[in-house]
Amino acid sequence: MPYETVLTSKEGVIGIITLNRPQAMNALSSKLVNELISALDEFDKDEEVRCLVISGSERAFSAGADIHEMADMTAVQMTMTGHFFPLWDKVGRYPKPIVGALSGYVLGGGLELAMSLDVLVASETTQLGQPEIDIGVMPGGGGTQRLTRAVGKAKAMEMILTGKRIGAEEAKTLGLVSRVVPKEAFLEEAKKVATEIASRSPVAVRLAKMAVNKAFEMGLSQGLDFEREVFYLLFASEDKTEGMKAFLEKRRPEFKGK
Repeated sequence: MPYETVLTSKEGVIGIITLNRPQAMNALSSKLVNELISALDEFDKDEEVRCLVISGSERAFSAGADIHEMADMTAVQMTMTGHFFPLWDKVGRYPKPIVGALSGYVLGGGLELAMSLDVLVASETTQLGQPEIDIGVMPGGGGTQRLTRAVGKAKAMEMILTGKRIGAEEAKTLGLVSRVVPKEAFLEEAKKVATEIASRSPVAVRLAKMAVNKAFEMGLSQGLDFEREVFYLLFASEDKTEGMKAFLEKRRPEFKGK
């Protein structure tokens, strides 16, 4: 399907979505949000695709919500339309793993989108922040919750209450991103990570992703019970049989996702 604000492509078992509003530093307009949701749906239905990469440009992953679109909206309009909130629901519950390829500005809703992904690769030029306070609002797409869980209360308070940005290396130290690479390598590194994930059992990857996400939603006892349930479930999969057989035979497994 052709889109105007996102680009899609496939490289083997990897699906790639690129935010494509360069004139607006990939600001999250309602059109971009809807097209991104549609692209995610397409890749979810594509059985060949095992892992996704979402990227922007070297200059900006996304500088946040489209303020031109939001400036005159009322509370009722925001409530009734949901604006870009369906995107957070879609990404937060997406079954396939998604690697974020970050560079340049990752701000406001852009950071909230990034934090909804599973593994984040950042270029050394990346700047991350929640500057909503500077325009008289606050994060509304999960920033107060996900950022606090990622970096702790004190740092999240500082970033959210002052709008202060942090660089890629600090974000890595805080655990907000996984890897930092030179800016010319950030997309290729993200594809490398995605390819590595895609080489594993799709069944095990999907359930492992689900279990990690549950760690943020459940208490420890409940989380351990959930982990054990899905661990046992994997012993009914063909991939488990193939994986253990390949290990004993000292060869690479051929996972089928069954």
